Amino acid sequence: MDNLFGEAWLASAVDLLVRIVEIAGAIVIFVGAIVAFGRFVVAAVRTRRTESFVPIRLGLGRFLALGLEFQLASDILRTAIAPTLREIGELAAIAAIRTALNYFLSREIKQERAELARRDADGSLG
Repeated sequence: MDNLFGEAWLASAVDLLVRIVEIAGAIVIFVGAIVAFGRFVVAAVRTRRTESFVPIRLGLGRFLALGLEFQLASDILRTAIAPTLREIGELAAIAAIRTALNYFLSREIKQERAELARRDADGSLG
């Protein structure tokens, strides 16, 4: 029984899970890019106004943030089984970079939302 659920089996199972989560993150980012590109083309043909691109950027930003969360989850999974000090250091660096990216992306999304809300409020007053 120990052989069946030994360290090698666990390492293989976690490696498979890491790949699945990485693929999920990549798919989320890819789908977001495709959706944003489609919306961009439509907006470029219809309006050709820079204001119409802000909601597209917000949507893409949400996909990117979610994709980054999946990628961070896969990195955490990768170091779940007997991590070395080097792997822990690499995870810390990757987590810090991805957390910073997510923070700035979320902040930009929040600012863009506020700008859109302000424009909508100004437009409804006029």
